[in-house]
Amino acid sequence: MASVGHSHEYNQLTVMRIASFLEGTTLLVLLGIAVPLKHIAGYPVATSIVGPVHGLAFLFYFWVLVQTISGGGWSRRQVLWMMLAAMIPFGGFFNERSVARRQAALLGEA
Repeated sequence: MASVGHSHEYNQLTVMRIASFLEGTTLLVLLGIAVPLKHIAGYPVATSIVGPVHGLAFLFYFWVLVQTISGGGWSRRQVLWMMLAAMIPFGGFFNERSVARRQAALLGEA
């Protein structure tokens, strides 16, 4: 396990991974299921339900992102990637893997 000095960062990275996965999942559900149901099947309630859920997941992601990067040690490129990852399909999943690698490296330092 991470040392006491790294435990807060490790825990924050865990929350970031969860936020990334949640944001990525809700974006795919919105774009892959709800929007087609609205426009192809004429079922607009799908976006009325999934849209706000994704909106909350998106806000949660950025709230966690601000907390995560405020700890320092992130390059501008990494921060930009993490911001853009929330806006492209599958980006949240790639970001989750990237954060997992950083978490693993943190464990290697302990």
